[in-house]
Formats: sequence, C-alpha cells, structure tokens
Amino acid sequence: MERLVRLAREVSTAGEVSTTGAAVLARLGRLGGQRITDLARAEGVTQPAMTQLINRLANDDLVRRTADAEDRRGVLVEVTDRGREVTTARRTQRAEALEAALVRLDPADRTAIAAALPALDRLVDAVLGS
Repeated sequence: MERLVRLAREVSTAGEVSTTGAAVLARLGRLGGQRITDLARAEGVTQPAMTQLINRLANDDLVRRTADAEDRRGVLVEVTDRGREVTTARRTQRAEALEAALVRLDPADRTAIAAALPALDRLVDAVLGS
C-alpha cells in the first residue's frame, strides 16, 4: 500500500502543489468550506503551517477565504474553480499512470486487482468514516 501511495504522489504533479496542498484541495472539493484549524487537524500539521499553506494556495488562486455564515467572526477556506481544475488534473494523471501500469500486467493480476477494489473501498470508508 505504501508503494502504491508513493506512486500516486509521484505521478500527480499538476498545479505544482505539495502533497498536503493537494490533500487540502481535495478535502475542500469533497466537503466544502473548512476552517483552517479543522484543515490543520485533518492533515496533521500545525495551525501556523496550515495558514502558510493556505496563503500560498490563495496566492495561486486555488482557494479563497470567505466569511462563515454561521459565525461571522470565523473564516472558511473554499476551493476555487482553478483549484478544482488542479484536483481534476491530478486525478487524471493518477488514473492514466495506473491504467498504463495495469496494461503491462497479466490478465490474472488485473482480475485480482479488480476483485480487491470493493474491499479496498470498504477499508477506506472504515478508516475515513465516509
């Protein structure tokens, strides 16, 4: 699994964002606006580190800050259209790299991988609570 994660990271280079930056963009795309403290906790980094990352992503027009409708003192970070484009491009890169690798495998290995995918989805859901 670690090697597969490393492969996914290495082939996903669109937008020239860090792994954490890409994870934040994907999270915001999935879950909508988030507070910096929640993003920091989810990504396992300090709040100052997340603030710096959000500043860089905002400078690149990948995220924007908005007022929290439920707490006007609070600020939410949201993904921009450009941030969504970068996330989509990274997913496309991963899919293409995996597809190219899969065609080099023998049919039995491809069948075994396809059979394992539902269990892997359940594993991810169990860990992430999705």
